[in-house]
Amino acid sequence: MVDEDGEVTEGEVVDGLPVVTEAGVIEEPPSVGALSVPTVQAAALAATGFVAGACTVAVVKRHRTKKAAKKRKKSGPLGEIVGSNSFLIDVHLLKRS
Repeated sequence: MVDEDGEVTEGEVVDGLPVVTEAGVIEEPPSVGALSVPTVQAAALAATGFVAGACTVAVVKRHRTKKAAKKRKKSGPLGEIVGSNSFLIDVHLLKRS
């Protein structure tokens, strides 16, 4: 093994014995109705991924909408700017409340 300093050290020796079951005894995985557990797990994983993706799309869309609305809704100290023309100076048309 190589430690953090890049020096080669010996690995850890683990003492253990294998656990052997009785010959010929293999348990079937439990089933949920007519479906097996791996099928149910795959369906749950797919549904979770879909929901996470849909939430991400909704959050991004809301963020972009709020950002665009914030850009459009700028108002000056005298009122909302409804039009603008530029000459040598800026001329703004203001909506009176």
